Amino acid sequence: MTGAGPARATGDRVARRLRLPAALERIADARQFVRSAAADAGAHVECREDLVQAVDEAATNVVLHGYRGGPGWLEIAAARDGDEFVVTLEDAAPAFDPTSHPEPDLTVPPLRRKPGGMGVHLIRESTDRLAYRPRPGGGNILTMVRSIRPDPKEDE
Repeated sequence: MTGAGPARATGDRVARRLRLPAALERIADARQFVRSAAADAGAHVECREDLVQAVDEAATNVVLHGYRGGPGWLEIAAARDGDEFVVTLEDAAPAFDPTSHPEPDLTVPPLRRKPGGMGVHLIRESTDRLAYRPRPGGGNILTMVRSIRPDPKEDE
């Protein structure tokens, strides 16, 4: 993976960073980066896979809808913070706040549902908290937080 930065201490956290070209063929690098960083931080496999899903959806949305397949970059930071794992995705694409995006109507059968919105829904379902802020100078910063422990809902 090119663009992987050294770990940086941030308070009681050690953050890893990866900067990638905004291209669909590089999304696998983003998934591997998050999977590895979360594993090294001691996150349970369910946490790791949930965050991999969330990053995959978010990064794909940035490439396809933000940059519209044009040139750009993504930067991913990942760190354990106490009992949580925090992943931040930053880009310079046009502003888009997924936290304000409405939930899809899941009562409508998938083949009859209006396209769009499922990626944001999957990001929400895969994380405990989701926060958005505009990037100074333009772009987006999306922060995804997940407990490092298994999800109790998954044990039911």
